[in-house]
Amino acid sequence: MTTRRTFLTACAVVPVAVATAGPAASTTTPRLRPAGRPAPPATPLTNLAHLRFLLDTVPLVAAGVHTTYRIAEESAALAPWTYADALGDGTGFRRVGGGTLDPATGAWSQGAYNADDIARCAVVLLRHWRSTGDATSRDQAYQVLRALTYLQNDAGRVVLWQQADGTLNPSAEPVELPDPSDSAESYWLARTVWALGEGYAAFAADDPAFAQFLLERLHRCLDALEQESLSRYGQRVPSDGVRLPAWLIAGGADATAEALLGLVAAVRALPADGRLARALDRYAEGVAVMRTDTRGWPFGAVLPWTGSTGFWHAWGAVAPEALAAAGALRGRREWTRAALADAGTFTPLLLATGGPANAWAPTPAEAQIAYGAHGRVAAALAAADAGGGPGLRVLGGLAAGWFFGANTAGVPVYDPATGVAADGVETDGRVNRNAGAESTIHALLAMQLLDARPDVAEIARGVTGLAAHDGLRVLDAESARLGPGCTVVRPAEGAWTGEGNLVGAGYVRVPAGQWVEFDVGAAPGAWALPLVWRTAADSGRARWEVVGGPRLGRTQNGGTGPAGLTEADGSLVPQLLDRPLPDRGPVTVRCTAESGELRLDALLLRPAVATARWTTTGGDAVLYAGATARGTDVAALADGSGAAYEPDGRFARRVAVRAGGPVRVAAGGFTVTR
Repeated sequence: MTTRRTFLTACAVVPVAVATAGPAASTTTPRLRPAGRPAPPATPLTNLAHLRFLLDTVPLVAAGVHTTYRIAEESAALAPWTYADALGDGTGFRRVGGGTLDPATGAWSQGAYNADDIARCAVVLLRHWRSTGDATSRDQAYQVLRALTYLQNDAGRVVLWQQADGTLNPSAEPVELPDPSDSAESYWLARTVWALGEGYAAFAADDPAFAQFLLERLHRCLDALEQESLSRYGQRVPSDGVRLPAWLIAGGADATAEALLGLVAAVRALPADGRLARALDRYAEGVAVMRTDTRGWPFGAVLPWTGSTGFWHAWGAVAPEALAAAGALRGRREWTRAALADAGTFTPLLLATGGPANAWAPTPAEAQIAYGAHGRVAAALAAADAGGGPGLRVLGGLAAGWFFGANTAGVPVYDPATGVAADGVETDGRVNRNAGAESTIHALLAMQLLDARPDVAEIARGVTGLAAHDGLRVLDAESARLGPGCTVVRPAEGAWTGEGNLVGAGYVRVPAGQWVEFDVGAAPGAWALPLVWRTAADSGRARWEVVGGPRLGRTQNGGTGPAGLTEADGSLVPQLLDRPLPDRGPVTVRCTAESGELRLDALLLRPAVATARWTTTGGDAVLYAGATARGTDVAALADGSGAAYEPDGRFARRVAVRAGGPVRVAAGGFTVTR
């Protein structure tokens, strides 16, 4: 689950040095090998020991519409506890439920287990069984799927929370929508589709009777979805003037994409099932609509939510992975192109901006969490599998370096020897040493991808830290030079506008004829993207220019139109200017409100070539991410050799550079030297 609230009493304790389910993975990382040299054999990174510790026996009793496979013969199943708190002495973890614990009843205000984590846990176990043949993972996947299907009602919807004694809690505290949690389609219904689809594919040959049960429950999910989101297929609804698909699950490309992963697995195993194939096609079509242009914000990323066109988040960000898989299966190039843009343009810029921040809302902020890192790894590798070039595999390895030290803390946050994954790293470098189900699951999903690709794993394991990065820059308007008629406004509601966060929790009110100046410093060729809190009604425009230099373009002060799906009128989305900054030293950029009133929040700068430099066991690795219309040369940050790649990861040319010498970057592409 995503939001940590209040947690109390221990339910179980495990030492940190838990027994592993297989051979313990080495914590020693190999040197990054020169191009062409075969990778040495490595101990698997995937270790399910901590995940198995989180699993507990949950009693199941047929009650009304809630039942499961062979419930009369097997009256218990397995489910993972939601959280695991690190003990203060560093000796282990305490399994914890969600919400607050009532000591008298032993019930949590939310529950011990939740459908989101049960479903994703099943996926990890299924993939481990299928890739290794591990019998324990097979048996545990079977039991976890039985627990998941118990949460489903006869209409196909799913209860989110369950107590340790098996009691369901449809209306938890704090309230989560929909309430009751099985009253409408939901993120947890989408994740149930994911698990059931992969479960059917895995058990189809191993246990046909159980596979048929899972298929029937998957169709029951479609019963619910066809009553809601799929019933709106083809309809578009406005979101601040942008017409977006009305048929995404719970309004999210994120939720829908997780369901897509299950549908892809099921349709691949059972291509004759037209109902599943139709749902796959329609959902993939909707998710693909949420793609963005690679030049403007958010630089090719698939937007996760119809409720804002200025908010990208890392939670559940599997859309590019799902589109790549669906596009490859169904032969739909437009879907794979959306995945390639996300993986090949947005991911390099994200890495150069410091790594997988939990949100770009619309500026990068918040902690870095395992699900964000896993999403970038999965996006790059799935896009590579769907026709992208080898550069995407290199990106996947660098993104996976987050688990081994390339994060804001500069320390490993996943331990292959124990399978423990930290719950995240704060912006100031503090590590949350708790290790709940969600972080554990997404770390393991990433490790499974690496274990299947030794060349990518070698890159990831060799990363020891993020030494420097120069990506998206944010200049707060409140800190700029303000004309005499300008005023700083700090809304009483705080930074959140209903669709995004104001930089510094405020903005600058710029009346017509007034100006704001930003001292940009050295940013030759950078693209400027002013961040304006636009109003719904037309409110004039603003002119942007370099003082003593060229005009850059204009931005709109308003004119977004009705809010539509969004929570508030207006929008907070960066607007790309027409021309980049000049190729010279420090400049001052002036904004002048030509007409109407301007609510100016910030100025974003995307470098002509963004960079990230990692320390590794074999020297520095450097990423150069281009934003130019033509190939360009920039000064190399370190000695090294490697390759320049096109935006889709295809090989462009080999490079060998000395620090300070020129390194070539393809138009809109990226270069990696090691």
